[in-house]
Amino acid sequence: MANHLSHKPCDLVLFGTKGDLARRKLLPSLYQLELAGLLADETCVVGVARQDLTLEEYVAEVDNALNTFIKEELNQEVKERFLARLKYCQVDMKDAEAYKQLAELVDLDNRTMVNYFSTPPSIFGDICTGLNHAGLINDETRVVVEKPIGHCLESSKVINDKIAEFFNENQI
Repeated sequence: MANHLSHKPCDLVLFGTKGDLARRKLLPSLYQLELAGLLADETCVVGVARQDLTLEEYVAEVDNALNTFIKEELNQEVKERFLARLKYCQVDMKDAEAYKQLAELVDLDNRTMVNYFSTPPSIFGDICTGLNHAGLINDETRVVVEKPIGHCLESSKVINDKIAEFFNENQI
């Protein structure tokens, strides 16, 4: 039986949504949260990548990833409900102006924006700069980064310091 929790809905923004981590791990995990009834009704999943895709093409790619990387039989009703949450935004993550398109897809007034950086750490700073430029960072905005960050202590400090320019420790 699914657990239905009343949490504030969020916009889960997956930067690098077409990459291996997102396809193999993140999107299937989000489907599992849907299956367990742990996603608030108004939660949206916003895929962000460089590729020019229509929403329909992105949904088809996510559907393929779920069918490929989830080993058990999928519940079709749950899968359709999850796929209906999807939005897609093409963004050149190094171009701060491009993030204005993303601002049109999220709702900072009614949902917490949770940004998952499924990208090379070398562009974490560019993403933070773009989010800030588009006015997408407030006290409730969150960011998730994968470890390890950087390839040595010095590079990890540079990346960490750049993220800290925009996000407080409790937002990371």
